[in-house]
Amino acid sequence: MTHYLDFEKPLADIEGKAEELRAMARNSEDMDVEAEAAALDGKAKTLLKDLYAKLTPWRKCQVARHPERPHCKDYIEALFTEFTPLAGDRNFAEDEAIMGGLARLDDRPVMVIGHEKGHDTTSRITRNFGMARPEGYRKALRLMDMADRFGLPVVTLIDTPGAYPGKGAEERGQSEAIARSTEKCLQIGVPLVSVVIGEGGSGGAVAFATGNRVAMLEHAVYSVISPEGCASILWKDADKMREAAEALRLTAQDLHQLGVCDRVIPEPLGGAHRAPETAIDAVRTAVNALLLDLDGMSREDLIRSRRTKFLNLGSKGLAA
Repeated sequence: MTHYLDFEKPLADIEGKAEELRAMARNSEDMDVEAEAAALDGKAKTLLKDLYAKLTPWRKCQVARHPERPHCKDYIEALFTEFTPLAGDRNFAEDEAIMGGLARLDDRPVMVIGHEKGHDTTSRITRNFGMARPEGYRKALRLMDMADRFGLPVVTLIDTPGAYPGKGAEERGQSEAIARSTEKCLQIGVPLVSVVIGEGGSGGAVAFATGNRVAMLEHAVYSVISPEGCASILWKDADKMREAAEALRLTAQDLHQLGVCDRVIPEPLGGAHRAPETAIDAVRTAVNALLLDLDGMSREDLIRSRRTKFLNLGSKGLAA
């Protein structure tokens, strides 16, 4: 059953009527409703195009969080071959919110690391809704070290509302683990390509997204805080999340303009959840192109260009 977002309710009504007509026809051989159903399909497609042509930042947040949107596990299964998962931080535990391991991307050996939110109630609880604990970031540290040692490019897939803020996580050094992971991104001498496939929330996302190249899916978002959290702090009212989303400049288009995002990856009409295979294939094309762009760069150049990229963020217009 298709999950519709709040702003898609008119679309749900039209598509529901078309499906209802077809269901009635299946139960009665004498009924011919295909012409009427096809007309409704055309109307739905036009409405879908109109809705997604003018998405507000808040609506983009909703699309980025869509429960049927492909997650890290889907990308790994579709994009990579010979994936060998690696587990544990060699210190405390395995964090199911972080997936990572050795793999091949179109026969190129890589290390892939990403946040996994889960697809149903059980897996979402197991994966902690993609909110990593310190051991998850320390696992990522270990995998990035391994990639650096063996000269493997690193591909990171970002999709998290943020790092887990629980008491136990704080006791085990959540902030330090995030900082170490961000530092490691800046230190490794191999290409690092990061893709925001859904939500990029705060330091929990930055810890994986400090790459030579940062790409975002068209309807992905990337921000220092969630719109709800921002609204609660600034206006003492979480219901002002729409205003907060506007102010945060969190869309892929805004961030590309600001220089945070290097490439915006187009999504199928209606978002990645409506045609996951198409969205995943677009990510494949983008990642291959970005890795190709980094081929031939020396270890020193990769580190220098990565550091320069992030040190220069926000400097546009300062000279004026």
